[in-house]
Amino acid sequence: MPRRIESLFVAGPAGKLEALLEEPDDQSPREAVLVCHPHPQYGGTMHNKVVYRIARAMRRAGFVVLRFNYRGVNLSEGKYADGVGEIDDAHAALDALRSRYPDLPFSLAGFSFGSRIILKMGCEPVGASRLIAAGFPAGQETSRELGRCGVPRIFIQSANDQFGPRAAMEAYFETLEQPKQLVWVEARDHFFAGALDEFEEVVYRLTTSTVSEP
Repeated sequence: MPRRIESLFVAGPAGKLEALLEEPDDQSPREAVLVCHPHPQYGGTMHNKVVYRIARAMRRAGFVVLRFNYRGVNLSEGKYADGVGEIDDAHAALDALRSRYPDLPFSLAGFSFGSRIILKMGCEPVGASRLIAAGFPAGQETSRELGRCGVPRIFIQSANDQFGPRAAMEAYFETLEQPKQLVWVEARDHFFAGALDEFEEVVYRLTTSTVSEP
């Protein structure tokens, strides 16, 4: 069947949020996922290469994917709100996704700043099946208290991530309770340069091995 792709606007707390909804290529969706992009003040958008690879891998795994731009990014209204308003944006996007697919289980995924967003909101009682954090900035002191909950958490990290270097990431990961998983990708930097294909396959493999049964 042809893949459904829809550009839309989500009603956000600071105005409309630009979004993109994509269903799997060759099957009905069996799960939904919201994907959050990196820092808006450093060029992050829903079209970031790593975010795109997360979305494509999860579509292949049978997910319907919603990506969106935080307030003030491209066509989204509002302005940057210090990471607090961006969590509210993510909640609004998740509400829109769940209203479209109320019977599907759902996951949260994010890259860099987006990984911080999903670890904050996902450890609230929102009901996510899993949290997928790519390029988590474990080297930042404010990151160290995130992700402390019993929701399954999957971390995918570049072996040469300048914002989440191996020592900091492993020390942080060691403090987390189960269930958790950490996978390293031999990439050149935080953005998985030189290893985006491998990164996408890791996302696909991890999500297909843990995907909820219909």
